[in-house]
Amino acid sequence: METTLIPILDNDLAPRFDLASDVLIVSVTRETSAMGKIDEKVVVLDTPSPEAMCRLALAENIQTVICAGIEKEFFDFLEWKGIRVLDDICGPVDAILEAHFMGKISPGQSYY
Repeated sequence: METTLIPILDNDLAPRFDLASDVLIVSVTRETSAMGKIDEKVVVLDTPSPEAMCRLALAENIQTVICAGIEKEFFDFLEWKGIRVLDDICGPVDAILEAHFMGKISPGQSYY
């Protein structure tokens, strides 16, 4: 199962990892090479903070974080914990998820 965390603001990727109060968690369970089951849930943090976001990522067994801006300290922490961080990305969540699941996403891309 692949689990991805995306800080969101309305239907877009939030501009900052540490200021987002809403987080989309998407889990994909591969049943065959071409098909999979997708589960999505939105988590609302009481108080936005990078520490709360990192705790959530660890608690939810996240493999990938997709975000726009993130401080180096938290980028390095997540990577140290084995979580892949794709940063400097912007756009609507649906377009970003589509690119991610197709393997066509990389840091520095805009999907507007």
